[in-house]
Amino acid sequence: MKGNQLFFLFCSFFIVSFLDETRAAQAGNSNGVYIVYMGAAASTNGLLRDDHVDLMNSVLRRKFLMIYLTPLQGAAWYYDSTKGNALVRTYRHGFSGFAARVSEEEARSIAQKPGVVSVFPDPLLQLHTTRSWDFLKYQTSLEVDSKPNSDSESSSPGSDTIIGILDTGIWPESESFNDEGMGEIPSRWKGLCMKADDFSSSNCNRKLIGARFYNNTDSSTPEWYTPRDMVGHGTHVASTAAGSTVATASFYGLATGTAKGGFPGSRIAIYKVCSTNGCRGSAILAAFEDAITDGVDVLSLSLGSPSILRPNLMSDPIAIGAFHAVESGITVVCSAGNDGPSSTTVVNTAPWILTVAASTIDRDFQSNLVLGGNKVIKGEGINFSPLQKSPVYPLINAEAAKKSGANEVGVRNCDPGSMDKDLIKGKIVICNHDDGADDYSLNRKIDGVKGLGGTGIAFIDDQSRAVAYTYGAFPATVITTKDAEEILSYINSTRGPTYDTRNILKARILDLRSPMLVFYCRAHACLANMVVLQPDISAPGVDILAAWIGNDTSAAPQGKEPPLFNVISGTSMACPHVSGIAATVKSRNFAWSPSAIRSAIMTTATQTNNLKAPITTDSGSIATPYDYGAGEVTTSGPLQPGLVYETSTLDYLNYLCYSGHDISAIEAIAKTIPSDFACPNDSNADYISNINYPSIAISKFNGKPSKNVSRTVTNVAGDGETVYSVSVDAPSGVNVEVVPDELRFTKNNEKLSYQVTFSSLSVSPMKEDAFGSITWTNGKYRVRSPFVLSVR
Repeated sequence: MKGNQLFFLFCSFFIVSFLDETRAAQAGNSNGVYIVYMGAAASTNGLLRDDHVDLMNSVLRRKFLMIYLTPLQGAAWYYDSTKGNALVRTYRHGFSGFAARVSEEEARSIAQKPGVVSVFPDPLLQLHTTRSWDFLKYQTSLEVDSKPNSDSESSSPGSDTIIGILDTGIWPESESFNDEGMGEIPSRWKGLCMKADDFSSSNCNRKLIGARFYNNTDSSTPEWYTPRDMVGHGTHVASTAAGSTVATASFYGLATGTAKGGFPGSRIAIYKVCSTNGCRGSAILAAFEDAITDGVDVLSLSLGSPSILRPNLMSDPIAIGAFHAVESGITVVCSAGNDGPSSTTVVNTAPWILTVAASTIDRDFQSNLVLGGNKVIKGEGINFSPLQKSPVYPLINAEAAKKSGANEVGVRNCDPGSMDKDLIKGKIVICNHDDGADDYSLNRKIDGVKGLGGTGIAFIDDQSRAVAYTYGAFPATVITTKDAEEILSYINSTRGPTYDTRNILKARILDLRSPMLVFYCRAHACLANMVVLQPDISAPGVDILAAWIGNDTSAAPQGKEPPLFNVISGTSMACPHVSGIAATVKSRNFAWSPSAIRSAIMTTATQTNNLKAPITTDSGSIATPYDYGAGEVTTSGPLQPGLVYETSTLDYLNYLCYSGHDISAIEAIAKTIPSDFACPNDSNADYISNINYPSIAISKFNGKPSKNVSRTVTNVAGDGETVYSVSVDAPSGVNVEVVPDELRFTKNNEKLSYQVTFSSLSVSPMKEDAFGSITWTNGKYRVRSPFVLSVR
């Protein structure tokens, strides 16, 4: 390879301020790299923008030599023999910018240069099924025509749809990725199957058509230099979205059934951007750039920033990359995060992203605690306990095993180093897992009890009781506070340790009411702001069985081979369910925009469970749009929604205006923008309610004066002339008027608008947030939009 010095005239025109690296957690993850975002790509035929190098030279006062790597190596890098790699990654397809290792002072200087939209530290983001797809199928009541919509260019076969997965990589040998019966790879696919020491081109096939990895800017570990998954997360996610059908899948006999993805006919492209330590923003942006060029149809991201560090849109690599992907016609689906139930903890909230919360399916992995007299306390967990029904084991409350000098809260929570070994040995220990300041994971506590010679452990945790964690061979379970009171009463009522005895049984599966919204994303946990309702939708994310890496001995019971499938939970598992459905919709309606696909998924969601009652949270309360957005996703409804709300790029640009972003930065972001585009003089967040979104959210609502919003729907049913009538589910004390109350379509793809007026029926201001819905129906299709009226 030859290096050539680059000289050119820098000509660009925008200035945006530098985002200061002040957050302590971000500083702790700093690798000295800053991302410089320069808006829409201004390159020609994909050639590198020379202004990157000129900009670096103007700031650093040193020249860079360019080394052009082959497409298999993925990027152009620059090298300064005296300073080492300074420019570590460039972005030139779909959007423009670079990632560079510079000082904070140099980053501030770069932020003031013309052409720079934003500069921000390279963030470290977090990683956030047999029965689940059958469960969703039975939740869908709509019968779908066997023929796709002929007016929507949907004749493309399903196997032409490509789902891109940004995650920890893939285990290609899994049967979930076999390509049996699949046709030739679509000719429009431009992606790569990158080679590594443990990954060859033969690991890709007609199912797994692409695999890329991105060398970490601050790590030289082998994990970063291969598409192979060494964590399991990416493999699980990919197989949930689009895994091939695999008979008799199970997790060591649990959840036995036929495993399949949401759209088994779809192709998979893997973009490895994460490791065990997290996901670098610079790699995520590089993957977005490649995916835009490669030709994917749907992008699935089960990752995001911690909610406490939710970044500004202009410094969020997922929001930036997703904007340009959506502008290129790619649907982007992201997990909402697992930081609930505290308020406003949802992430990935940009309105061009389809954001997914997690719910349960109709099964429960119980691992029960049996007291004297065969009294059964129902616990939750997956363990392959060696304990039998006949032996008897002493039971002890952790507080009774306090080590001299230990903290009271620590011993109550079984914190390592807080308990007396002589009192724990041979016993089943009852531990809390709460108190706010609890810094230790369940596994750390298990290791502590096990190290002291404990026989088993029962955690008291109302939240964790809703999710089955895997504990291997150690007898462990999670119980509720109510059941704990009964256990502690049992312990205190006995007169000797020989009576405080019984055991923890192996996991078994029971059916239950579902879906329920779990603590990851409930009780206002997912309200991102008061003007766009988030999350958009909920999907199964609890106790999901899917493919796993083939060398994970840590998940295997003693004497067993590593599992081929694993059961895990989180919004990470919910996201690929929606990604698979989005790919299915795309395959039948290939010309639909990402916003049309999102609308189809949202307006056909259900708000009832498998007992035909309202969906609840795991605490038993009735779920609201704050918990599940439009509701629980269905599988067939989105294929023929009747009407869709199409959110245009102009809507998104106006959203940025209303959110207070600078007009110069906004003009830089979009590929094409009207010449007369300008932000309204009085731009403010209240206007966001009027972007053409499938849901409605209004903030600071007291009913006086009334609030008006407008929406536009497109007829996509293919029925030609049809009339839709409106019905309103209005909350008590609120008047909701829709004008007109009928929409008369004369042809397919026709657009009609309506206006909604919200006002209070009371002279007193509202004191609580209110929820309702607006539904259009023509007798065949039902198009529902939820609304939220927030008093904040």
